[in-house]
Order: sequence, then structure tokens, then C-alpha cells
Amino acid sequence: MVTSLSLPPYNFFLVNFITFTLFFLFLVKKSNQHKNIKLFFTYGWFFGFGYFATNLYWISISLTFDQNFTFLIPLTTILIPAFISIFYGLVSCFFILLKQKRITSSFLIFSVIFGILEFIRGSIFTGFPWNLIVYSFSSQLEILGIISIIGTYGFNLFCISLFTSPAVFILRDTKKDIAVSIFFLITILFFYFYGLSYKQKFDLAEKNDYEYKIRIIGSNIGLERFYQNVDSSQVIQDLIKISNPDLEKKIIFIWPEGILPGIYQEELKEFNWLFEKKFNENHLLLIGINSQSESNGSKNYYNSITIYDNQLNILDSYNKINLVPFGEFLPFENILRGSGLRSLTNNYQSFSSGDQRDIIEIKRLNFILKILPLICYEIIYSGKLFNNPNFDLIINISEDGWFGKSIGPKQHFVHSIFRAIESGKYLVRSANNGIAAIVNPLGEIEQSVNFGQSGYIDLEGSRIIQPTLFSIYGNKIFGLLILLYIFLIFSFNKIKNEQS
Repeated sequence: MVTSLSLPPYNFFLVNFITFTLFFLFLVKKSNQHKNIKLFFTYGWFFGFGYFATNLYWISISLTFDQNFTFLIPLTTILIPAFISIFYGLVSCFFILLKQKRITSSFLIFSVIFGILEFIRGSIFTGFPWNLIVYSFSSQLEILGIISIIGTYGFNLFCISLFTSPAVFILRDTKKDIAVSIFFLITILFFYFYGLSYKQKFDLAEKNDYEYKIRIIGSNIGLERFYQNVDSSQVIQDLIKISNPDLEKKIIFIWPEGILPGIYQEELKEFNWLFEKKFNENHLLLIGINSQSESNGSKNYYNSITIYDNQLNILDSYNKINLVPFGEFLPFENILRGSGLRSLTNNYQSFSSGDQRDIIEIKRLNFILKILPLICYEIIYSGKLFNNPNFDLIINISEDGWFGKSIGPKQHFVHSIFRAIESGKYLVRSANNGIAAIVNPLGEIEQSVNFGQSGYIDLEGSRIIQPTLFSIYGNKIFGLLILLYIFLIFSFNKIKNEQS
């Protein structure tokens, strides 16, 4: 539970040196007393349950908006942390099975197991890589610069070792074990100075001014629009007012996810009368709006990003691929709908998943902008968002109102910082009931519309930098780090055997 204080919005990362060290010391002590696998699973599971129960409580807030779901609130408060904690239980199980006599080898084994299982947690089924311990460094941007090389999972592996390293000093067998503890502390300093150098290089990079301003909208429109007979035209008028269009300036407006109640992608044109005096040929609109298609006599619904011209003609669109279980699709829908359940954000049926995520090119005469579209939850995935780093900008739209005034929207936003650094791209985020921001490739928030406020921010240009190593090789680098750890484990064991 204390470990949760290391995460956003608190970021007391120093507590991890205490909690991870105590956890490791506890496992080592118990391993000297017994080898009961079930008990070791319980040890790890309880560590995970305390952690996730205190930092994922906000998920249950989304169930308060629909009376059909309120009975699930106590269950989700317990069951979601309980399920995710299974991975922490497995950490303890595998550790006791693979633990070595030499403390340094055991320490490295613990780190490898933990790092691999966190990667699996973020990948298996639909994946849920939320609140990796690496996010406790979200305020230390100079240190985070290293994820442009090794990625989030690579740095997460290092963080596990770093926070556990005091235990090696406490349980040391030889002076070489002390050196291992010192190594990780020195390495974090190396990361810091690398980040400073990376920042200097970025600040000297050439700046490219855009022909079109990118205007990112942050709004604070209540979720009652989904459950009450809210006038869609009034919501559109509110958004146009927040957007403050200027007929003399070329602007691409970015509106949040699912912001318009009861309007499909192809139906927005019916509201052209609201736009005709405010928008002209200088303007484009990118908005999160539901779409539908028909296949084999049945309808499919999608959570989509759509780009319109000023006449509300559709120029391009993207259908969300990574859907939220229960929020956007109902697992085992044919069975559970019979009990009255449905997906939380969709009144008709579960959303369908899009086929693929392609780079979208926005072309206007001599102006070309290549964007990577990400809708809400998709921002949390590291190394799985693109295969081709040849794009200019990441655009993320979100609706964070489902989590009220909890820490959830703040945790959600932090993922944007990590994706910007990993990719070496500017990231713009438009959110309703959340944080809208411009995040540069260093992870710095250049402008923002804070939580609970409405307004807009403009991106007028970006600095040109080379693609990051991680954007080219992705999580293959994490795999190489795992191999390095395994090599070190065998090396330390070999030294131990030779000394014996």
C-alpha cells in the first residue's frame, strides 16, 4: 500500500527503496525456512493486492454512472486488484524455484522474473500495463530520457533492480556484492546526465513551423450527456465556443473522444448549420466520434477518430483497436447480456475492434502532416503502437470523466509523457474531464489545459530530431536486457563455483 505513494500524482519514489527492499528481504528469509510454493504465491499476491487495491480503486467510479453496474462496485474494487496480483504471486513462486545461494544471483533472478512478468501483464489477453513501478519516475524527466533508448519495460526492469539493490548490501556475501549495489546507484546518475545531454541536443534542434496551427481542446462537459436527453447541438456550440475559431487563420481543431452524444460519424454533416459561419476552408476538424458499418446483415460499431473539412465531409478516419473490457466491449457478451449487462460506454452493443492502426496523412495543398492516432486507453501500450516511426505527431484523444476527480485521470495522462519520450515525437492530447496538453519528445509539458477546466492550446511547430533507438527496435531492446541479466546470473554463479 505504501508503494502506491510512489505513483502519480504523489511521486514519492524514494519509498520504493524501502518497500521493495523489505519485500525481497522477507522472501529471502522465508526461503531459508521453507519451500512451500503456495505460501510463496500468497506472499507475492498480498504485496500486489495492497499495491493495486490502493492505486486502482478509481476503476469502480466508472460503474456509478449506470444503475445496472452499481452491484459490481464492491466486486471490482476487490476482484481487479486480486486478478492483477496473480502476477506478483507468480514472481514469488518463480523466485523460490530459481533462487541461488549467492545473493547477487538471487537479486538478478528476482529482477528478471519481475520484469518479464510485468511485460506479460501488459501483453496477455488485452494487456493491462497500468502502474508499472517505472511510472514512479514520471516527474524525473532527465532520468526518463533513457527510455528513448531502452523503452518503458527496459527501464522498469532497471527500476526493480534499483529499488531492491539495498537488500544486496544488507545481505552481502563479499565486497563484490557491495559493488553491485553501488553500480545501480551510479547508473541512475549516468541516466540523469544522459538526459541532460539529450535535452541540450533537443534544444539546439531545428524548429519546423507548421502552416496550420494544431488547436487542442480541453473541455469539462459532464457525462450526463450519455444518460440524459442532452441536446447535441448545444454540446457542439459549447465546443465551437471553446475552440474560438478565427476565419483568417489556418487551424486544425482537435476535439476529445466521444464528445457528441447520439451522433454517428456520417450524421455530423446534419449539423453543418452550426459550423458554416464559424468554420471556413482554412479549418479542419479532428474529433472522436462513433461510427458504424454493416457486414453480413449485422451492424458493427466503432470508437473512431474522424477528420472533417469545414463542410463536414469525411477526409479520413481510424477505428480504435485496443478496446476497454466492460467499458467498450462486454466479454462473453451473448451470456452476460442475458443478465442485463452491456458495455458501459455504448447503449446498443459492444464496440468492434478496428483492423489496424495506420499513419494518417493530413494534406492541404503544400501542407502535409503525418499523425499517429490513439484513442484514450491505447496510450498505455509501450512498443506496440506503430511499426513505422515515419510520422510527425502523436494525437491522443480521451474521455476521462468516467473516473471522476480521482487519481485515475492523472495516472492516465502520465502515459502520454512516456510515449512521447519513447517515440521522440511531439504528442498532443485532447481530453474531456481530463488533462489536455502538448508534450514534447523530452516529456516536458509545453502547454496544458488543467483537469476540471475548459480551454484550448496551440501547437504551431515542432523541433526535428532523429528517430529514437526505441522507436526503431521497440521491445526487442527489452529482450536484449533480459539476456544481459541472464548472462550476469550465470557469470556470478561461475565465479561462486570457482571460489568454492
